[in-house]
Amino acid sequence: MAEKAATMDVAEVVLDLEDGVPSGLAEKEQARAQVVETLRELDFGGRSVSVRINGVQGPLAVHDVLALVPHVADKISCLVVPKISTVGEVAFIDYLLSGLEGASASSPIGLQLQIETPRGLESVAEIAAASTRTEALIFGPGDFAAAMGMPQLAIGQETDAYPGDIWHYALFRIATSAKAHGLQAIDGPCSDISDMALLERSSQRAAQLGFDGKWVIHPSQLETVNRAFTPDANQVRKAEEILAALEGQGGASRLGGEMVDEAHGRMAREVLLRASPPASD
Repeated sequence: MAEKAATMDVAEVVLDLEDGVPSGLAEKEQARAQVVETLRELDFGGRSVSVRINGVQGPLAVHDVLALVPHVADKISCLVVPKISTVGEVAFIDYLLSGLEGASASSPIGLQLQIETPRGLESVAEIAAASTRTEALIFGPGDFAAAMGMPQLAIGQETDAYPGDIWHYALFRIATSAKAHGLQAIDGPCSDISDMALLERSSQRAAQLGFDGKWVIHPSQLETVNRAFTPDANQVRKAEEILAALEGQGGASRLGGEMVDEAHGRMAREVLLRASPPASD
């Protein structure tokens, strides 16, 4: 799967040591060795490569970091840290990395923090500001649903039993905290790979709320997710027209039947910025 991921239209590949690996100590140790071997031998091209470690609440995370950083720090863009609930947990990983990196890393390893618990969501603004290493906040709908006692059996699912969007509050709060601290906001995956309509709705919702991308867990989901986070030709054309009008006329300008000003210019530049890179992980 890692070899296939290295060929696909994604911004980032995440190698998993947490939920994708059985909980036994022997299985975890084997997975660590396999990730180290993969990072040493596989060329991921220009894609960012991150590793999701186990949660810092138990002993596994320390062993994950000790297995990775002294040996393949220069191959890792970020550590993805699951189930972050407190500022102290972020500080722990930050200090651990600082003590281990030394001269072995060409640049400091970044952090991507998964918000998957009620406590984590309640403290998300403080968590976002807890470390200069942090690059992104990631929503984890599966563990969040379990922690909240929501009656769900699939990750990222919707329900007709609730008169609204059950994910809106969590997503918008995460997006707001991420943007307030200069971080990316990444939506979690949909586990039902056969339900492309759900994936489409979920991706479009996250994009409209300002998220920068969405995790996928199967290659069949890539096209839908990349399309949702990439402005279409009509959006790109209008963005270019807005910037041209502002450059030619200055200040508040007329474009067709609409008055545009520098606020439109900022929105247009953001659209053009998003028009090029893929957004799926």
